[in-house]
Amino acid sequence: MSSDLTLRSLLSNSPLPANEARILMAHVLEQHYALPRSALLSRDDMALQANALSHWKELESKRLDGEPIAYLLGKKGFHNIELRVAPGVLIPRPETELLVDIGLLEISRLNECKKSIEVLDLGTGSGAIALALAHEASNISVTATDQSSDALVIARSNAKLLRLESQTRFCQGSWYEAISKDDVFDIILSNPPYIANQDPHLMQGDLRFEPPSALTDHSTGLICLEAIVLGAKAHLNNAGLLAVEHGFDQSGAVVEIMRSTQFRDIQIHQDLAGHNRVVSGRK
Repeated sequence: MSSDLTLRSLLSNSPLPANEARILMAHVLEQHYALPRSALLSRDDMALQANALSHWKELESKRLDGEPIAYLLGKKGFHNIELRVAPGVLIPRPETELLVDIGLLEISRLNECKKSIEVLDLGTGSGAIALALAHEASNISVTATDQSSDALVIARSNAKLLRLESQTRFCQGSWYEAISKDDVFDIILSNPPYIANQDPHLMQGDLRFEPPSALTDHSTGLICLEAIVLGAKAHLNNAGLLAVEHGFDQSGAVVEIMRSTQFRDIQIHQDLAGHNRVVSGRK
């Protein structure tokens, strides 16, 4: 085979950023040859066969067009789990891990007084928040909702792959409409659509390829957040915790919505980049 088909040559001549090219090539090696990522170095003189080369060129082309790497790989790491993702769901973000950490801290506190803990994840998407919590805490039951049937197919498949089906229940519907009016929880978490409909970020980067309904409320960015906060009290146990992710400039508005709904112990939490990212409060 021609030397220009070797891993070394293909990677060095790729117009992609080097780190992205390596990620995609490692995926090709795994899929076609069951080789680990280390083969990028240990076997860099290896030439790709026709089907693998075709796959590499397809991935390279799609990434050059801007398609998210997570969709090209079909998976994304989140907290301590790996999730299957596809264009029907939002790609889990590192900043959303903050919601998981807040949930785990509350679960740890509740463990001192409760044997079983009920959690609600509103707008679950790929199941990221619900499954990350269930993976870390074996004594919880998580109800995860989404209005998208496509998202729930992916979330259920992730629960099966992670062997967390016994701890998770999936329901279709818009926010609290997906559950019974009598359902109550110790913790409610949500990463809802919070980007305003005119935000230029919607036309940039990965967001161009993600489902709009998972990103924007097609209004001010506060419509879904308000619906979640206003409906939470009817579904929280006494002193139950509500925590919602929001945009970097929305914490003041979310705090005001919680105050107007008589939540107490309202706190603003910052992500690793130092941005206000989550507001929590208690019933």
